[in-house]
Amino acid sequence: MSRAGQSWGRYPRVTQARIDLSDRHRPLPAVEGSMLPYGNGRSYGDSCLNDGGSLLHAHRLNHFISFDPSNGQLECEAGVQLAEILDLVVSQGWFVPVTPGTRFVTVGGAIANDVHGKNHHRGGNFGRHVLELELLRSDGSRRVCSHAENPDWFAATIGGLGLTGLITRARIQLRRIAGPWMSTEVHRFENLDGFFRLSENSDRDYEYTVAWIDCLATGRSLGRGLFTRANHAPAHPDQRPSRSSRNLRMPFTPPLSLINRFTLRGFNALYYLRQRRQVVHAITHYEPHFYPLDAIGDWNRIYGQRGFMQYQCVVPPYDAEDRVAQLLRVIAASGSGSFLAVLKQFGTLSSPGMLSFPRPGTTLALDFPNQGTRTLSLLNRLDDIVVEAGGAVYPAKDARMSGAHFRQYFPAWESFRSFVDPRFSSSFWRRVME
Repeated sequence: MSRAGQSWGRYPRVTQARIDLSDRHRPLPAVEGSMLPYGNGRSYGDSCLNDGGSLLHAHRLNHFISFDPSNGQLECEAGVQLAEILDLVVSQGWFVPVTPGTRFVTVGGAIANDVHGKNHHRGGNFGRHVLELELLRSDGSRRVCSHAENPDWFAATIGGLGLTGLITRARIQLRRIAGPWMSTEVHRFENLDGFFRLSENSDRDYEYTVAWIDCLATGRSLGRGLFTRANHAPAHPDQRPSRSSRNLRMPFTPPLSLINRFTLRGFNALYYLRQRRQVVHAITHYEPHFYPLDAIGDWNRIYGQRGFMQYQCVVPPYDAEDRVAQLLRVIAASGSGSFLAVLKQFGTLSSPGMLSFPRPGTTLALDFPNQGTRTLSLLNRLDDIVVEAGGAVYPAKDARMSGAHFRQYFPAWESFRSFVDPRFSSSFWRRVME
């Protein structure tokens, strides 16, 4: 039966059928029209939507297969969430090698979007740590894929947006930690130049680096913000910071976004000024460090009935500061700023994925309340800067990029297309292939 569907950004809204998968050993169900694997729906745009088709929900493919605490290799079904992995392995001295800003993503989704995190300059993408995966195709065939076995299918599936078939299971390499604590420093910086200096001085000694910026600040304060750098802390018996408790929830969806031009400027200024000291040191649990928004259930409702659009781009390193400044000036002039504005330097580690998004340079991610044509026009202006710079926009967070831009951002698209399962499709894929 078809039903209305939407992604985490609550835009766009589509009609699609839902099919629950319960056994990875079974062939894919026979359905009319196209199908698309679906994990926990934390993509922001339409890469996890299939308007007029079917979604193959993998939330019941959530079993652990094996875990070796002596070497940190874990095998599980594709519907297992990172949160479930962390609950299992942190107490045994292991951590996921790469994590996005939410732990409520599935392993299959992390592979299909080749997610990245605050440690890209050290750890690269999630796909670099996948040792093996199994791919189930619509014709019933199964392929075990790794660097050594079916490497071309491995490359197409990592970052392949779920289009090459259903990932049934995967084996990943975790990274060793001493405990659940993080040693963090938060630096307040006054402008964009301060961000780039802090990044340059931090990447060698800190595994995790990221900045929040006030995207509405202008003039000499353009790009001001808070830069966080952190490492996993050594184990000390006197360090017992509490973990976050997910006891807050956005209880309803307001008719209009609570994040708007009337509230945003003051909110951003207060958030920047809340840290009075130049540098703040702390020992924290890993949850509030990596996943602050996970503490607020259904936080995406804050943006109202029309939802929001996330925009994440990367621009090359040779003129990154100028390009980021251009982007911020356009955003500030529009008055449609973002509270969730994140700036980060990508490293040089390459991903095995054909369509992987990260590449050397600077990445900027923002959330904009959906104001229809006004928001789309702003994002088109940002596209112009990214295209001219030779950068790219992240498909997992997109709901409107043009096909021409997609093909420029990801020149391997033509080779990738030969690996797409003929019965698989998505709203995103049809849009950019028009």
